[in-house]
Amino acid sequence: MDASSHKEPTRIDPTQLDADKCYRLLTGIVVPRPVAWVTTLSSTGGVNVAPFSVFTFLSAKPPMLGFSVGRRGRTYKDTAQNILRTEEYVIHIADGALIDAVHESSTEFPANVSEVEHLKLETLPSEKIAPPRIAAAPIAMECRFRQCLEFGETRNRFIIGEVVMIHARGGLIENGKIDTMALDPLVRIAGPNYARLGEIVTMRPVFQAPKTVAKDD
Repeated sequence: MDASSHKEPTRIDPTQLDADKCYRLLTGIVVPRPVAWVTTLSSTGGVNVAPFSVFTFLSAKPPMLGFSVGRRGRTYKDTAQNILRTEEYVIHIADGALIDAVHESSTEFPANVSEVEHLKLETLPSEKIAPPRIAAAPIAMECRFRQCLEFGETRNRFIIGEVVMIHARGGLIENGKIDTMALDPLVRIAGPNYARLGEIVTMRPVFQAPKTVAKDD
């Protein structure tokens, strides 16, 4: 038995912690987290890109995704401001090869600096919205803004949007399903630390009801 199993459990009252200490604790507990790598258009037409690891999908039909954007001091980060102004953005899933670009794009540049230009990232036009997508990303999802919710004393903005177009690298999708190992998604853990897929354990299928809801429900 591991010696650590004999240690007394740690008890933490979160009301006694400030926002920064709570953040450091929770980002080490809720792991691993997928990363939404988001491109938006600034008010001057520049292409901004930033990563967000409080990210999930909320609905299958229509497909809807949500991610949380914090504040930079007293103002919201550029991504939230751009989305609420234009109501359009692209969420990318980055792979292991993009770890340097994803991490560097988390730097808080001035609003007039395009992270895409600074990092020399090639972009491609989107089909249904104005913000472009990053060419090297294996998955790009064009989104239109649907709702914004604010949470907590820090007033994080949870941005909810509908996916209106999905772009996937050739060979990633077979029979309507993503080859997760081929995708090689980059995930976030605590601090400036990232991870990639390790061992995948396949269990027996279990019954699940259809996701489609009857029109009269």
